Amino acid sequence: MERVMSELASYFSAQSDVETHLILYGLNREIFYEIPPNVVLHIPEFDFDNKKRLLSTLKTIRYLRREIKGVDPSAVLSFGEHWNNFVLISMLGLKLPVFVSDRSQPDKSLGKMQDFLRKKLYPTAKGIILQTEKAKEIFLKRNYHRNIAVIGNPIRKFDMPQQKIERAHIVIMVGRLIDSKNQDKLIEVFAKVDAPDWKLMIVGYDHLKQRNMERLKKLANDLGIGDRVIFTGKHDHVEELYLQSSIFAFTSSSEGFPNVIGEAMAAGLPVVAFDCVAGPSEMIDDGQNGFLVPLFDLHAFQEKLTLLISDPILRDKLGENAHKSIQRFSKDRICKEFHDFMWS
Repeated sequence: MERVMSELASYFSAQSDVETHLILYGLNREIFYEIPPNVVLHIPEFDFDNKKRLLSTLKTIRYLRREIKGVDPSAVLSFGEHWNNFVLISMLGLKLPVFVSDRSQPDKSLGKMQDFLRKKLYPTAKGIILQTEKAKEIFLKRNYHRNIAVIGNPIRKFDMPQQKIERAHIVIMVGRLIDSKNQDKLIEVFAKVDAPDWKLMIVGYDHLKQRNMERLKKLANDLGIGDRVIFTGKHDHVEELYLQSSIFAFTSSSEGFPNVIGEAMAAGLPVVAFDCVAGPSEMIDDGQNGFLVPLFDLHAFQEKLTLLISDPILRDKLGENAHKSIQRFSKDRICKEFHDFMWS
């Protein structure tokens, strides 16, 4: 989410007719991604104190309302389902067009309070930006809004070498080591694939206070493939690992729009992924640039993975198609879609 917002800020600020302001008001106001110098930053002088949550919330609402009124923008863009409710509350009664980008799994409950607020507040927005057609279908059924645009994430461009890449026999998965990513299922599948000269590389780190790294390592050892499963932990240059690998496998069961699938495809990798509620099917055309597998059908996942491992010609064909097809999510194209929806 933060990466996409930084890229939008960069794109908007480069337009001669747009003045861009960025308000940072969460618990952590760290600027991790580069922000152009002509973007006007607004950061509260007070910290958000979780021990005084109600007071901090009211102070933040007042701050947002005051800052946005002071800017008097032609459009307000909010990112993130919980934050969207925050912004919409702050904007109540103001005649300013607020657009919200909801980036969660569309059928997932955010809790009774957040679900209630979303149902009541989203219709007050000028428009809603979603990441998938499935999300739009669900939001229309729930009457959240009628003015909805479906805009995916900008996918980082890979400059592919002119010569054919010599790829290692590696199946790679990238994602935080959290339960919904189901890396344990992938390890179980890989253990059943008859490919002793192949390795499985799992890129990611423990998150959400879930200590899965040691559990996953133990599982690989118990299944007799401990020496064939590589755990990289957090990696700062994942693009290099994509280019070393031959297949991208993705066993996540809950997504909004999985950037890692797009990045793997941009790097010329065929993808095998669970067809979870939203996300993978927006990028993968089954049988053309990868394979979609019914959720938790491990036998089907094993079959598709085995097929790609055993057929280098098919891997190359689907990988080439993946690289070409993902270009529709280029940074300039996606950012322009945001711009056009907000100022159409």
